[in-house]
Amino acid sequence: MSRVIRLGVERVKNSMAKEKKNSERENRISEEIIVDAYGPEEQAMGWYYYLEDKLCFPFLATCITERATSPLRKGDEVEILRMAHEEECQHEMFVETRWERRTLAIPLSQLKPIAEADEDTTEAIEDWHYWINQGYVL
Repeated sequence: MSRVIRLGVERVKNSMAKEKKNSERENRISEEIIVDAYGPEEQAMGWYYYLEDKLCFPFLATCITERATSPLRKGDEVEILRMAHEEECQHEMFVETRWERRTLAIPLSQLKPIAEADEDTTEAIEDWHYWINQGYVL
């Protein structure tokens, strides 16, 4: 697999269709979210604290894609309670929901906020989806 470096972060080239570049979003990511991050751990913490600050908990979300590592099915609606612990978010961002009498961490990339979510929450989740869709990795 060939790799390129862009914005000081690792980006994996793949054959999946990517979202068109968004200069406003690219600028926000490089200047606000991962500014001064010199490796994957620092990038992960930049994302973690950005999301923790911007997401207005609790909020309702719907599952937009299934993952083998998650029990959610496309179309499931869940209440998102908070960010998962930092240790869970070293390579991907996870949020917590109630699931079968326990708290479960699920990938933020699986979720889309339901219309009632506030603007900051929606924008922050879209930022994370953009990052993933561009092929960037932590």
